[in-house]
Amino acid sequence: MPNYTVVEVETRRDLMRFIKFPDKLYRNCPQYVPALHSDQVKSLTKVSTLSYCKRKMWMVMDGKKVVGRICGMINPRYNERYGKKRARFGWFDTIDDFRVAELLVHTAEDWARENGMNEIHGPLYYNTLGKQGMLVEGFENTPPFNCLYNFPYYNDFITRLGYEKECDWLQYKVRSNLELPEKVTRIGKLLKERYNLHEGSLNSLKKDKAMVRYFFEVYNKSFADTVYNFIPFTDEEIDEEASAFLPFINDKTSSIILDQNEKLVAFGISIPTISEALKKCKGHLFPFGWFHLLKAMYRYDTVDLMLNGAVPEWQNKGISAVYHSTMSEKYIAAGTVWGITNPQIESNSAANVWSNYENVPFMRRRCYLKSI
Repeated sequence: MPNYTVVEVETRRDLMRFIKFPDKLYRNCPQYVPALHSDQVKSLTKVSTLSYCKRKMWMVMDGKKVVGRICGMINPRYNERYGKKRARFGWFDTIDDFRVAELLVHTAEDWARENGMNEIHGPLYYNTLGKQGMLVEGFENTPPFNCLYNFPYYNDFITRLGYEKECDWLQYKVRSNLELPEKVTRIGKLLKERYNLHEGSLNSLKKDKAMVRYFFEVYNKSFADTVYNFIPFTDEEIDEEASAFLPFINDKTSSIILDQNEKLVAFGISIPTISEALKKCKGHLFPFGWFHLLKAMYRYDTVDLMLNGAVPEWQNKGISAVYHSTMSEKYIAAGTVWGITNPQIESNSAANVWSNYENVPFMRRRCYLKSI
């Protein structure tokens, strides 16, 4: 019987072992998408969110071999916003041994209690945009780069440890090369004419720092009351997200809708899928990883639908018909065949929009919750 020990991640060497463990665990799993190690180092040590969040990382060791990992986090802005005393866990990976999962989760729970928390949920990131939700359906599929993948036994272990479902997110695979139903295009055209709406240029927006900041301010307002567990971005987080994602976004696969005063009304953001490219990168940009990513941005038949939304005063007015119409035209022109939707909470009626497309269920993700 293995003699497992729990080790806190404190040194640079520990951090790199923590980051690289999933690459070894999922070595023979064709669906797994390795994260870039450099991105993981930044997420765990340098992001501005850590200026107000607490976090600790642990590994379970079998001698000198890593057999599991977990990160415990406390976001005080979340707790203040929702009146909770919750910790969260993430970066949870384990071999197929319940004892390892038990050691990891109990260690995170003990730390949460020591910090005055009475609940813990996950898997989550510090804030809203990070990878979150344990995969419970769709294990045969490769996830978008910004989504988690895990073995089915993770869910068995978590439920055995007393966790219950807090919420589920759904993802769909939709046909992107078919014309939209006439009703959608007709509504989109009527709204554009009635309110003098037109499409703006993301390529131009990216060059204007003030417009980039405004876009994310609109993002904060758009999702503040509609996205479950949403945590508005700080100014520093806005700058980081803009720096990370804007290079991947352009007018070819995304759309922003403006009014007659050039004010943002709605947006639909998608990017070519880079999951297969990341598999070839194997965690590294150099020497050849950058080539695979660059190639994926120009040769693709699938897009990841990252963000769709409208400013609050335009919500519930059918405005999605406008940007869905423009994006549909772009997908057909670009030669795409499929779109993978971003995870959407199952209770959100906005997800019904995908019924306008030919679609199949792709993945279901779950956030677990436990009182401690």
